[in-house]
Amino acid sequence: MPSLDVASTPPSAASEPNRPTPSDRTWIVPAATVAVVLQWASAFVAIRQVGDTFSPGPLALARLTVGSLALAVLAVRVRRPLPRGKTLGLVVAYGVFWFAGYTVVLNAAERHLDAGTAALLVNFAPIIVAVLAGLFMGEGFPRPLMIGIVIAFAGVTLIAFGGSGGHSDGFGVTLGLVSALLYAGAVLIQKIALRSIDPVSATWVGCVAGTVALLGFAPQTVNEVSRASAGAIVAVVYLGLFPTAVAFTLWAYALTRTDAGRLASTTLTVPAITVLMSWAVLSEVPTALALLGGAMCLTGVAISRRRNGFRRSTPGRPPRSARRRPAANA
Repeated sequence: MPSLDVASTPPSAASEPNRPTPSDRTWIVPAATVAVVLQWASAFVAIRQVGDTFSPGPLALARLTVGSLALAVLAVRVRRPLPRGKTLGLVVAYGVFWFAGYTVVLNAAERHLDAGTAALLVNFAPIIVAVLAGLFMGEGFPRPLMIGIVIAFAGVTLIAFGGSGGHSDGFGVTLGLVSALLYAGAVLIQKIALRSIDPVSATWVGCVAGTVALLGFAPQTVNEVSRASAGAIVAVVYLGLFPTAVAFTLWAYALTRTDAGRLASTTLTVPAITVLMSWAVLSEVPTALALLGGAMCLTGVAISRRRNGFRRSTPGRPPRSARRRPAANA
């Protein structure tokens, strides 16, 4: 049985024996990511389920209102500083892009697509993240990225023309891709914002910004809520509490501790989970062509995440990123 030599233990460790070490918390980010994936997969099913009761705008506003209230309780409890200046602008921007724009467009898309196909199209976003990072963050366009884009676009074409079973059309496919674009842009903005703000404040302020952006739908929302069934209202509350408040907070937490591209790639499991959930709850089964197209999308994204190879560093020679660069003009 190993012994603990207190004399050789740092004072902080000896005085705080119950404090978890970093190695004790290695499971937190994977667990948070799994929770996000499951809750976001269920969101596609819930949106599809209440699509005949709520219009896209009112559904988004009702969902974000519930999410904002839940996040307000959490924000008051943790008492983190609110964003200011440039950071506030970034948080508001990603809130409007993701919480407002993405949610409304996705709600509209699922009036034309089954839940599984919508999830497949939305999870084309990691490719878009890679393209935007190449254009605006200096990451370039390596060969695996280009090959992956071609394969993924071929998959989208199969989804568009192959159908998805009970409910699909070209307009829905277009809306699904627009929602993926909004999602991808928001992830990049959020990654920058999270450098100077905690996940809870970022998620709460972003959700409030999205709610305010949708206040024009308030009269219609009140009207539709008053006519909705109890089951539909429960579904909206679920969307606000879990896929919005809980999942987005966990996502922001994980995003502060890992790369945006790597974390975004984990959401590629969402379509498969969504297909199973929608089959069980909504009896929606995509066609063989749609499944093949989805598999091509995921394959393309996986290929795009590969590297060209590993470069061996020369002993004593600094890495390329650390080599001397010309001094910038004052």
